[in-house]
Amino acid sequence: MKLMSGKKGLVMGIANEMSLAWGIAKKLAEQGVEMAFSYQSEALYRRIKPLADSIGDIPLLECDVTNEESLKELFSKLKERFNQIDFIVHAIAFSDRNELTGKYVNTSRSNFTKTMEISCYSLTAVCRHAWDFLSDGASILTLTYLGAERVMPNYNVMGVAKAALEASVKYLAVDFGDRNIRINGLSAGPVKTLASSGIGDFKYILNWNCENSPLKRNTTLADVGGSALFLLSALSSGITGEIVHVDSGYHVVGMKSVKP
Repeated sequence: MKLMSGKKGLVMGIANEMSLAWGIAKKLAEQGVEMAFSYQSEALYRRIKPLADSIGDIPLLECDVTNEESLKELFSKLKERFNQIDFIVHAIAFSDRNELTGKYVNTSRSNFTKTMEISCYSLTAVCRHAWDFLSDGASILTLTYLGAERVMPNYNVMGVAKAALEASVKYLAVDFGDRNIRINGLSAGPVKTLASSGIGDFKYILNWNCENSPLKRNTTLADVGGSALFLLSALSSGITGEIVHVDSGYHVVGMKSVKP
């Protein structure tokens, strides 16, 4: 029997075949889950439809996480497909890439607010709408990054949002704990994705990590998928409120916060 046979869930935040969420979804599909994907726009629908078709009968449901009615509609449609769900993957983040350079102090009020709403608060909003739809013993997983713990070059307001996201994980873990529902964060190292392409000097970060990590390589989608599978499955039944690193040693070796 496959590790998650019979489990049902929702994956949010796939943008293309290089997305961390897609690496997770592929690994979950290999282990027998049924799932739905959410998407925000028609452009994203066109990108992820071929991916969904490649792994099975995956419903695609539109959702704008900044809109309460859209979230309500998402879970209403999910209930038409599944009686309940056993996991949620939250891989949603956004910030104006023009503000991911220069000094953090120059972050605009409007982009700070939007970044926090989409990259942090959306997790809480999703959890609230999913409250009555999650099975006892379900698992929720969000994605974060080391920039939540350390100053990283050109990460700026996104680092602040990820720090708030990690704090949210801990508070939500307590809220859901009496139902044996777990929530954790997965902190992946630098991976070339659509989101990371907005970070200035990202090629330098990739090269630095490859040269200095204990494994002498960068994190892969397979690494992220395998770690996510562990955190979403019963194998991690005693783990909640944690941030799990899969970053080839970024946090072990350390990294200068500015380019030499």
